[in-house]
Amino acid sequence: MFERLSRATVVAAAGATLLLTVATSPASATFGPLPPADPYLGPVGTATMHGDAESSDSTPLPGPGTGGINADFHEEAAACPTILQGADGFPQALCTKITDRSPEVLLLDPNSGNTLATLDLTKGSLLGGVYAYLDEQNRMVTVDGSGNLLRIGHQRGGDGSWTLSIASKTPVSQAVTAHCGGGSCDEVAAVTPDYDGRVWFATDNGAAGYVDPATGAARAIELAPGETVANSISSAPQGVSIATDHALYQLNTDSSGNPQILWRQPYDRGPARKPGQLSWGTGATPTFFGPGSGTEYVAITDNAAPKENLLVFDTATGHSVCSVPAIDGTENSPIGSGNSLFVASTYGYPYPQLPANAGPSQPASASFTGGMTRIDVTGSGCSVVWTDTVPSAAVPRLSVADGKIYTIARYGALGSGSAGLLPSGSAGGVADTYKFTVIDAATGTVDSAQSLGATTVQDTLQMVGTIAPGRVQYQGTLSGLFRITPR
Repeated sequence: MFERLSRATVVAAAGATLLLTVATSPASATFGPLPPADPYLGPVGTATMHGDAESSDSTPLPGPGTGGINADFHEEAAACPTILQGADGFPQALCTKITDRSPEVLLLDPNSGNTLATLDLTKGSLLGGVYAYLDEQNRMVTVDGSGNLLRIGHQRGGDGSWTLSIASKTPVSQAVTAHCGGGSCDEVAAVTPDYDGRVWFATDNGAAGYVDPATGAARAIELAPGETVANSISSAPQGVSIATDHALYQLNTDSSGNPQILWRQPYDRGPARKPGQLSWGTGATPTFFGPGSGTEYVAITDNAAPKENLLVFDTATGHSVCSVPAIDGTENSPIGSGNSLFVASTYGYPYPQLPANAGPSQPASASFTGGMTRIDVTGSGCSVVWTDTVPSAAVPRLSVADGKIYTIARYGALGSGSAGLLPSGSAGGVADTYKFTVIDAATGTVDSAQSLGATTVQDTLQMVGTIAPGRVQYQGTLSGLFRITPR
């Protein structure tokens, strides 16, 4: 999420000097390897919200860099948490319209970011309007509010105009709701393909399963009674990883083809939701990473108080590798690359509105001060390499090509660290400022920070930035998206 997330984007549609390095690291470092490419996904780095099936939030593509930038904003009257790009070069966005919070798909011009075509989808689950992926045929795959798994293609007409259309539709509602009595008792939260082509899903109320694209058959199991899923899901050759609000699960199929739980690891979910989070539990989509195959480990953050821990597990066994205090709280998934993980704090982030079932936070409110930390897996566990105070307002993305972390930083209207004390756009027109920020992943130093603006339309709401070929970065906001390029 947001995720990362970016659940915030849907919720919102409803309604200098930053640096303190506490440990040293080599002046230059090589990150990677990238996780293996899923043959049923589009290009590595641009096919899912978190870049790949493993949700590593790393990319093989270089970002816009540290020089001057052009930041072109495209107003869409919708929050756009998911911006992907297929092998054909066309960006696609899954957005949530401000007027009625229903999802829509946008096809974008790769040369300008302008909208070429739109397609409205049936409104359903909050997260159903956020998580999607591009398959190997450049089609967007998601589940709509009517309970159908959709593959959405795009085509150009004889007059040169573009259209989006549903290429295939597979009903999944029966499998999704079998554990709770049918009807509308549950909905799909997220989807991802495994390495055999099955489309796995997790539901809001804690079921998980898959659709076999060859037969259209869907199978599901309940993970545990009373548990919910509030983030996306990840897959690797070893299986599918799902985090509920109580535990981390690794799944695969048994000899009969039924979903089965390979292992379960409960975590400390703390006494309540924290300010800057959208649910009570982990804010992380599971991250696969590792220095060998790229998937030896899987990581999440817990919700312990007062400080959340970064938890790393052995992917094959579920055994704990380490638990390290990391940040005050986060709604985002860690970046994972090689031996390194990067975790950004969202504690106190001033979301314009919260989900109806979010529940109270403890404490009731807090200022958003941000901060990011790098933690490396070592032979004896894990250790903190550096910590900075960058107030990241987006899910950061690591480029292994240039060794930089790209994000959007948010600075409060009352000065550094005050974001959240005033709503954006308040105080007589004084608003928080948003800056395109580039961080050296090896040392944590801020290489550059360039202003994007200071209005509510620039609020990136902890959404993900996607780096596309040509050093182009797309970044969703409260009401549209940026296309950022080197000047």
